[in-house]
This record gives sequence, structure tokens and C-alpha cells, in this order.
Amino acid sequence: MEKNTLRLIYPQWQGGMNPDYVFGSELLAVIAPPPKEGKTVTINVERNFDEEQKRICGVDAGASLLVQMKETESVLVKEAPDKIIVFGGDCSVSQVPFDYLGGKYKDKIGIIWLDAHPDVSGINVSAHLHEMVLGNLLGQGSDSEITQVRNPYTPDKVLMAGLIEEDIREMDHAFHDLKLKAVSPEALKTDRSLVLKWIKETGISYVAVHWDLDVLSPEDFRCIYPAEPYVKPDSFMAAVGRMTLKDVGRLFQDISEAAEIVGLSITEHLPWDAMNLRKMLAEISIFKS
Repeated sequence: MEKNTLRLIYPQWQGGMNPDYVFGSELLAVIAPPPKEGKTVTINVERNFDEEQKRICGVDAGASLLVQMKETESVLVKEAPDKIIVFGGDCSVSQVPFDYLGGKYKDKIGIIWLDAHPDVSGINVSAHLHEMVLGNLLGQGSDSEITQVRNPYTPDKVLMAGLIEEDIREMDHAFHDLKLKAVSPEALKTDRSLVLKWIKETGISYVAVHWDLDVLSPEDFRCIYPAEPYVKPDSFMAAVGRMTLKDVGRLFQDISEAAEIVGLSITEHLPWDAMNLRKMLAEISIFKS
């Protein structure tokens, strides 16, 4: 039976406290191949960029995030998709869709976290939801309704792909505590069997892939945080990705050989040239009339 695919345009920015993620999400949905069928839904996101974002339950902008997450959950319950494509937004957009997929596919689904960073911090060390989203999906966020999930994954059902393990910050010590499995960018280049082996060993049939675009090298892909114009990547305060688009495309082919991809969230798209052009155009008088 043909599976029902839902596309979510989810321009959430409060998880990373960066308004630029809104435009990044919307443009990403335009760049993506058009759907042959299925429904596309846009999640309403508050755009009160200049207002103070209050911290609730240890999470910045917690009230807004919770409203948006509840709307996302309602959409998923109503549409009951078999597959979900998410155009984010910051990394926290993966929380509700992957929680939903965990409830649908139970122990037959795993997560491949394609990211230079593990995103497993907690409210004791961070106030940004995008830095704790995978930790929440692993059941580490029972502190509040904002961070809690209904269908937590077990650590053996998560594979970190493209992680810069030597640059993991203290805030992500849970990566070691949970004994999460990671495959470096270099290992992914030299041994294509690693991901296939993990899928076989876990016995899963379905995969949800979280793709933070900053897993890519700024030399290969310019629409990511470390590729901001006039800012040197080595001054970036976190790990800088080392993969190429070609590497990632091959990885997705490998995954598809061994399991069915039922979830894909693409996050933290920062198209610097397009954003800067838009800002400049906004200052021209003819656009103000």
C-alpha cells in the first residue's frame, strides 16, 4: 500500500533564538523537489522577533515553543502520515515529528542524527531547545511538557553520523553517558558498510533522519552558520562540519538500501546571500511603497 507523505514547513526559530531560521525554512521548502502527491502544511510560528523571549521551565521562549509544538502534534494526529518531511527551522523541529514516528513504528524505527553536534544537552546546561532535542527524544527531558516526549527512543536505536566527536562540548556529556554510537565524517567516506551494519544489527526496518545542514563543510556548502560572510569558520564556537553534499547524498543512498526512510527533517538552513539581499532590498524606497 502506498504510504502517505506529509510535508511540514516548520520555520521555528525560538529553539535556537535565531530569527534567520524562518526565512531559511521557507526558502528550503521552495528549493526542495516539488511533491508528486501528498499534503503540505505550514506550522504557524510567532514572529515577535523584537520581543523579550521569556524562559519557561528552563527553556528560552518556552511558551511559544510549546504552542508551536502542540500545533504540530495536532496536525500529525489529524493527517496521520506514514512519512514526514520537515523543512526547518532550528533543530528542535525534529522533536514532535520523530516522537510521532516512534509511536507509529515502535521498535522497528531508528534515528540517524546527521549532525556535527550531538544535541543531547539538558536544561541544567542550556536554555536552547535545539541543543537538547535528541536528548529529549532519548527520554532525558522529563522535566517539562516542552522537553518531554511520549515515545522515547533507546540509545541503541540512534546513530550519530558526521559527528565531530573530538570537539564535543561539556554541555553534551550525555553523549558519553548514554554510550551513543557515532560514525565520523572520515569513516563515512572510507567505509560505506558502517551504516548498513548498524541498521542490520538493530533490526530496524524504518529510519528517521535528522539532517542539520551544518554537518556540511563550509567549503562545500555556504548556507550554514559557520559560512557566514566575513567570519572565519575557525572562530565558530562549536564543531564545524566536514562532510560534502556528495557524501550526504551517498549516505542517503546507503540508508535506503537497508531500510525505509519515513522521516526526514532538514534544519538550520542559513542562505546568507539570499538573506542579505532581502535585507538590502527592504531599504530601497520602491519596496516600501
